[in-house]
Amino acid sequence: MIHSLASANKYLISLLALIASAAFSQKPFIMVLGVAQDGGYPQAGCQKECCRAVWPDKNLHGSVSCIAIVDPESQESWLFDATPDFAGQTHRLAQADDGKASLTGIFLTHAHIGHYTGLMQLGREVMGAGKVHVYAMPRMKDFLGNNGPWSQLVSLQNIEIRTLSDKKEIELNERIRVMPFRVPHRDEFSETVGYKIMIGSKSLIFIPDIDKWQKWEQNLVEVVEANDFLLIDGTFYQDGEIARPMSEVPHPYISETMELLSTLPLAEKKKVHFIHFNHTNPVLRPGSAENLEVRERGFRIAEEGQKIDF
Repeated sequence: MIHSLASANKYLISLLALIASAAFSQKPFIMVLGVAQDGGYPQAGCQKECCRAVWPDKNLHGSVSCIAIVDPESQESWLFDATPDFAGQTHRLAQADDGKASLTGIFLTHAHIGHYTGLMQLGREVMGAGKVHVYAMPRMKDFLGNNGPWSQLVSLQNIEIRTLSDKKEIELNERIRVMPFRVPHRDEFSETVGYKIMIGSKSLIFIPDIDKWQKWEQNLVEVVEANDFLLIDGTFYQDGEIARPMSEVPHPYISETMELLSTLPLAEKKKVHFIHFNHTNPVLRPGSAENLEVRERGFRIAEEGQKIDF
């Protein structure tokens, strides 16, 4: 009798563990599909050692900055930015949930080449997609609708543009909400936004591009404290990294951001993942002094294939 009760208890515990595991696996998650700046890594035209040493080994190449939400329960997924590496990234995304989650929509941050040009893959020359939801701010929507070849995607109904508003939440389903917010950047053709992704009671901030934190109306320290994860602009490590004046391509240097957040406790710093690295950025190279310093100071470096569970 005692033996059979013990066996029954073991069976019940195992069954409950399986149920809990299945429930956990059904939760939405974030997947990092790329970490490099718009030109990828290595970058076209670069003859420096940072790229020359990488070309021969494709395992060292880096895709352009992109993340995705995957919801196993609804079998849906959403990309954040459509990059020049769209083909490989959507293939990887399709495998993230054993091929079950289909591409439901794409959220765009702005009209710089690394963030929207992958939309061309949805056209008649490639996928011939049907009414893929593309979420865009008003200027971004007008840019796509009034300029070829993007306007053809609209006229052929390969994409269906859904207009976003600054700081206005949209509900993707009962588990997931998304809110765009304006950030200062070089807005030649469109606004630039970051996104707050809310899954259950947790939230993630995605800001791949911003000019300088001091130009933003929000206090970065407070933003870190108020959220659970952050994937933020790490384009350059420090001043002098490229030959041309860096004021032409303003971004907060990683060294500046770490100093700005230096007073935060370790638990807060660990929320911060840098992303969107220029090919010259030494943190792209594991083992570099800069890569090690970021980690030693308590911050994190986003990695391709990284999964963030909620």
